[in-house]
Amino acid sequence: MAEITAALVKDLREKSGAGMMDCKTALTESGGDVEAAIDWLRKKGLSKAAKKAGRVAAEGLVGVWSGGTRASVVEVNSETDFVARNEAFQGLVKMIAHVAFKVGSDIEAVKAAPVGTSGTVADAVASAIATIGENMTPRRAAVLEVSAGVVASYVHNSVSDGLGKIGVLVALESTGSKDELAIIGRQIAMHVAASNPVALNASEVDAATLEREKNVLREKNAGKPANVLEKIVESGLKTYFKEVCLVDQPFVMDPSKSVAQAVKEIEGKVGAPVTLKGFQRFALGEGIEKAESDFAAEVAAAVSGG
Repeated sequence: MAEITAALVKDLREKSGAGMMDCKTALTESGGDVEAAIDWLRKKGLSKAAKKAGRVAAEGLVGVWSGGTRASVVEVNSETDFVARNEAFQGLVKMIAHVAFKVGSDIEAVKAAPVGTSGTVADAVASAIATIGENMTPRRAAVLEVSAGVVASYVHNSVSDGLGKIGVLVALESTGSKDELAIIGRQIAMHVAASNPVALNASEVDAATLEREKNVLREKNAGKPANVLEKIVESGLKTYFKEVCLVDQPFVMDPSKSVAQAVKEIEGKVGAPVTLKGFQRFALGEGIEKAESDFAAEVAAAVSGG
């Protein structure tokens, strides 16, 4: 069994919001597995976390490139936050976002794509590494496109046009006014940045995620008659979908209506039916764990020649 360290307990506490002793017990019961411990806490009603909140550890920038009915978003990681303020690095991220706009979502295809007369994107990254002196990695890319309508975008914590810490794309399909679509599209993109939905609608929630949620609901209500238990699970899932599905979430611009209702209501201004086709949300470093360092100790070591 894994050793239950103070760091492990601290990590679980940050992710679950549960008390220190409850976290230690949960880790003991789950053999040191943090994800299993989160489920254990939820089954005991000791954690309100609906989904894990992985600590953002990577540096770099998220870049967006927009072009009306098509847009791209990319994440390019670096070792330190200082590089994000470097104009050469910012230019590199913009270039990679533009290449993804043309090439598509496959990050390996993006890296292999030619740029100007200087070789491929991978060559440009290697050149930037040599110039700036820090490792950089194009991590992922996504592209959204509609046959008619707009793909709106929003960048949060922007450091430059189209560059920041969170990048969102929202695809709205419609033959109506592009200007009105752009307005509601940007509002929904801001909503996505703030609310972080896991899926567009209930049918698109990952099967494993859905089964995990059902199991938590069943175990929290273990002992109840089967027919009652299934009704509780059904009701619990409806609440869950309102929390994590974009179309069902209360719209941040007007919480009295859902995002789906807001889209329906805008059709009068747009002058045609509007369909919310999809979204992409990239938050810098999500899902990446990086070893914490003691910066003061590093500086002291460098000064002393250690």
